[in-house]
Amino acid sequence: MLKARRSELLLILSALMFASNGIAAKLLLDGHITAWRLAQVRAISACAILALYIWRKAPTTLRIKRSDIVPLVLYGVLGIATVQALYFLAISRMHVSIALLIEFTAPVWIVVYLRVVKRKHVPNQMWLALVLALSGLALIAQIWDGLTLDGIGVLAGFGASFALAYYFLGGEALSEHRDSQSITMWGFFFAGFAWCLVLPIWQFPFEVFTTAIPLEGALEGNSTSGWVLILYVVLIGTILPYLCVMAGLKNLKASTTSAFGLLEPIFAGIVAWIWFAESWTVIQLVGGVVVIAGIYMADQARSKTT
Repeated sequence: MLKARRSELLLILSALMFASNGIAAKLLLDGHITAWRLAQVRAISACAILALYIWRKAPTTLRIKRSDIVPLVLYGVLGIATVQALYFLAISRMHVSIALLIEFTAPVWIVVYLRVVKRKHVPNQMWLALVLALSGLALIAQIWDGLTLDGIGVLAGFGASFALAYYFLGGEALSEHRDSQSITMWGFFFAGFAWCLVLPIWQFPFEVFTTAIPLEGALEGNSTSGWVLILYVVLIGTILPYLCVMAGLKNLKASTTSAFGLLEPIFAGIVAWIWFAESWTVIQLVGGVVVIAGIYMADQARSKTT
């Protein structure tokens, strides 16, 4: 029970860090670097920092068994790089709220996979929990304000959702015999390698590291170097939350872990309220309560999923 509670806390922290990452990423993406290049530098930098840390602390955990090569490649390329690439494509074709809602259907596909492919019993409470959580997310995103669908955008959104589902399922399988740090490091290694195949590293806009980037919100009127924001994205928005998710998968099922990810839009709204003084509507507040209720139900149902 104590391990489960610790894992739940780590997943809540990961959602908070992913949400806060949006501030730094938004500043960088405002004409200073493309989303694709930001994803590339996230993966490469996270891999380098984690590799150095693990090499100093526990170098033997970096070893890969032959049987782990394919799962780790799929985890990095499909579960990390593909999720980011398809999500960026989706938001470039349609409203971000619609893309976000489609991507966060990942817990549904995980439960469907467990029921149809693995033939596991999934309690009705879990299905109801997911319906509640996604309904709450729809209220938070206020999808009716941007209800313009694009065929390619929708396909990209669902592709990101399926890839995200694999991220949790693949991570759960790997965590049964590997530690969370080495899984995360190798995941970013293969994700970074995939990005470098598509985007040659010698064409990277290295000037972004020394560019003075104006800050917004609570620090408006000030500026900071690009490397500071990139470091925040890599450490707080990438390494720590990914490690928290993998640690959570050690004690919780993929279906429950993915449901906790739905807290991210709530935390993003709270961060925007604190940092940018953006207000929430009554409907969004109701949506937040519904999401939390759905996550609580999913957490309670985890012991009944066999």
